[in-house]
Order: sequence, then structure tokens, then C-alpha cells
Amino acid sequence: MKEDIGIILSNECIAQDTYRMVIQSSLAKQMNPGQFVNIQVEGTFLRRPISISSYEEDTYTIIYKVVGTGTAKLSTYQANDQLNVVGPCGHGFPIHEDQDNILIVGGGVGVPPLYQVAKEYRSRNKNVAVVLGFNDASQLFYEKEFKDLGCEVFTATMDGSVGTKGTVLDAIAENHITNDFLYSCGPMPMLKALEKVYEKGYTSFEARMACGIGACMGCVCKDKKDHDIYYRICKEGPVFEIGKVGFE
Repeated sequence: MKEDIGIILSNECIAQDTYRMVIQSSLAKQMNPGQFVNIQVEGTFLRRPISISSYEEDTYTIIYKVVGTGTAKLSTYQANDQLNVVGPCGHGFPIHEDQDNILIVGGGVGVPPLYQVAKEYRSRNKNVAVVLGFNDASQLFYEKEFKDLGCEVFTATMDGSVGTKGTVLDAIAENHITNDFLYSCGPMPMLKALEKVYEKGYTSFEARMACGIGACMGCVCKDKKDHDIYYRICKEGPVFEIGKVGFE
């Protein structure tokens, strides 16, 4: 992890209040699936933690949703602007060569860090089923990108405007998806529901972070079995084995 000045190559809106930014940086060589970067946004005190969606030799891509002043400012950045970034941060998703049938489940802005996971497994010719959950069609993104990798892709929207009406678990049931090695990221209720069904795999947790490097203890969570053990989402996470972290 180090501080770096990247060059923005593009910053475009891809869904309602959702942007994709491509950054040229030497940090790309150090990245692993599921890690994040901590971005300094002009006019704000705290950096913004944004998950890494994918990376190539000398570029990486982030996808973020405008939810406050910091991300609103970030959405105004343009090609050739510079970006002060600390990263890559956190522990990412392990890739298991012995797993042949992978299930990827993402909800909303939890979708982006799962894209590189799909890339890794498809490059190994593994079977990857992807289930994407959103509130409605206006928020849907990356369905085509996952399909272009060769994944089987299913969608769920709460209002039924695209795919299955209901939750990601409704879509899994409706489409008779049997892959059981899970990679997931999204809202806490979704993760909690998935953990009641799946026992193998990994979950990436979303949390408010202040420092993003484990110093402030602002994003701690408890061990599921031993409540005297605490983990920092930004440092020991954001990715944990299923069953490791408690939801209370």
C-alpha cells in the first residue's frame, strides 16, 4: 500500500447516480480482487474508500455511487485530471483453483468488486453464475460486462422491472442455480440472508471508514463465535470467510 497520483482516463455515468472511472496508475500491478483504494477528494477532509472493480497492466477501474458531497465532487472529475490515492488497501478475495462452479452474488454498489473475481475464474475456464440485485431497472449495471466474460447472468429487482421480482435469493431459486461456492458483496440484510443458505466462500463487507488503514478503529466488527474478538473491516477485511463475522 502506498500513496500515488493517478491520471483519470475516463469518468462516465453508467446507471442512476452510478459512475465508472478508469485510472492510469502503477498501483494496478499490486492489486488483488476485492481490495479498495482510498481517494482524496478536493474540498473534503477524509478520503473516500472505493472498491476496485477490475485492473489491467497499468490501469484500474472503480465504480461508485453518488451518495454525498465527496462522491458528488468525484463525479465532476474529468479525463486527464489527477487523483491522489492510497492503495491497494485491505484483504481481497482468495481464488481457489480447485473450485469449478462459482456463484457470485452482488447487490447494488456491492457488485463492482466481484467483477475481477469473475474475470479470474473465467480465465481459468470455470463455470461462473452471477446474480445481480437492484431496486429497479434504472440502477442496473454490468449485466452485459459479466455476460461478455462468459458468465451465466441473472438479475433481480425489487419492483420486477428487470429479471426476477424480489431478492437475489428469489432469483437463485427461480433459476435453479446450484453453484454453491459463494462470493458476495452488498447490503447487510442481503449478506445475512445469504449466509443462512451458503457455507462455503467469502463475503465482502461494506462499512463506513474514517482512516481506511486500521488506525482509527472506526469500522470494527465482532467475530461470530467469540464476541471478545474484533476485526477492522478496512484492515483484516473487507473480505472474510463466510461465517467469520457476526451481523449483530
